[in-house]
Amino acid sequence: MTHATRTLLINPTITSRRSARFPLSLLHLSAALERNGHDSQIIDGNVDRDFVSDTLRAMEQDAFDAVGVSVMGGPQLAPAIAVSGAIRARFPAVPIIWGGYFPTLNPDAALAAPYVDYAVRGQAEETLPELIAALDGKADAKLATIGGLSWKRGGAVVHNPNRRFSLADQGMVLPYDKLGDPRRYLARTYLGRRTVAHQASIGCRFRCTFCGVAAMFGGTTVLPAAEQLERDLGYLKHELGADSVQYFDNNFFDRERDMLPLLEVMARFEMPWWCFARADALLNLSEEAWRLVRKSRLRMAYIGAESPNGQMLKEIRKGTRPDQTMAVVELCRRHGVIPELSFMVAPPENTEEETEHTFEFIRALKRINPQSEIVIYVYTPLPENSRHEQDRARRPGKPLLDLRGAPVVFPTTAEEWAQPRWVDYTCHADAPWLDDRLRRRIRDFVTVLRCRFPTVQDLRSPPWAKRSLSAMALWRYRYGRYDRPWELELANRLVRLRMPQVSGL
Repeated sequence: MTHATRTLLINPTITSRRSARFPLSLLHLSAALERNGHDSQIIDGNVDRDFVSDTLRAMEQDAFDAVGVSVMGGPQLAPAIAVSGAIRARFPAVPIIWGGYFPTLNPDAALAAPYVDYAVRGQAEETLPELIAALDGKADAKLATIGGLSWKRGGAVVHNPNRRFSLADQGMVLPYDKLGDPRRYLARTYLGRRTVAHQASIGCRFRCTFCGVAAMFGGTTVLPAAEQLERDLGYLKHELGADSVQYFDNNFFDRERDMLPLLEVMARFEMPWWCFARADALLNLSEEAWRLVRKSRLRMAYIGAESPNGQMLKEIRKGTRPDQTMAVVELCRRHGVIPELSFMVAPPENTEEETEHTFEFIRALKRINPQSEIVIYVYTPLPENSRHEQDRARRPGKPLLDLRGAPVVFPTTAEEWAQPRWVDYTCHADAPWLDDRLRRRIRDFVTVLRCRFPTVQDLRSPPWAKRSLSAMALWRYRYGRYDRPWELELANRLVRLRMPQVSGL
């Protein structure tokens, strides 16, 4: 390397400005680049709404050696394509790198695009700095040694071996100043007036077949040192003024012995918080851990219940049981924590039967703990080639069939994945084996359920409106009359209840 490189990091638009949270992945990448002697600039499409023009303007004003685009997939794919295409048209010589979940799960589809030169699979904190350094010499021999990299050589796509998951730098300080005013990412939520997004741990050691985290992190979890968490929370609370935290850790309560020091830190800050959790992990917590959980002010835990069918839970490699879901909602009730339970309906086999079974299971959970929040998705397993290579070799999945009984053919390009029906698939909103009648059945049940039990996360709708909708939905919910709830749909046009599965916390 003959000079200090400069990389433009882009987070394409995926949510509204009101719902924008810190682009944590880009902050970590920027810190990693800086640690390796590289400079970077961040453009966040969630707050910079005309981010394509902002990107081109930044590249006209400054010389960048490469552009890195974070691509989650789903609704973020079209904006990623738009900005990458615009860069390629205006600055054809600048290398464009895609990273994140989409290129990890679909590297061939990403590299099929003429505006993508490199795809980083999995953890990028080491891969990206190595790639940026190699680009300076443009030597294929250097590129071939970079773990976790997919690239083009002579018109052919090359997939380098996966990179082993590495421990995060415990001394890393995220460069929040690269976001302009970091306070614009604080938002009023159910948790507090100034909720901030944070990620303490990385990865998840479980390998659910519908989740891209296993492919992203290789079935590994790394928790931070207590000193690092204390430093991070101190900055967020005392420097930015945050009063609550939304933790985006994939599996917050992984190992109690490692969590206890972190919970002690969080208990000292007493910032209300939300997190992802597993039913079995919560059930295994000791009384000492629960004491710290209560003191630290955990308000809500998002728990992937997924299904009331034990066999299905085994097939998707969830590692939990329906009875644990039943037990955890009661446990959360006793400790003052609201369980936010996600379920996947309409699996490819026994589609209608399993869906109705899930509805009844949800009703049973509501009888145990009426405060339980329910989020319903359509079961959309990852394509076989998108799973982690160890999972593909260990347990091949069953072929997926559409309504006609023909094998489901997944997209092979980024443009195809950006089509509405595949965006819906990625977002667990639809599947090729669903018919219109069952789609309507699911939609009607969700309408009745969310009107009968409006989410506590909804701060916009007035209490009287939510009480009125709940009363209107009472008879339908009590007697299971979900079909065509026209009166609830009409009333909700005025109230506009928040839907957590769409808008999040």
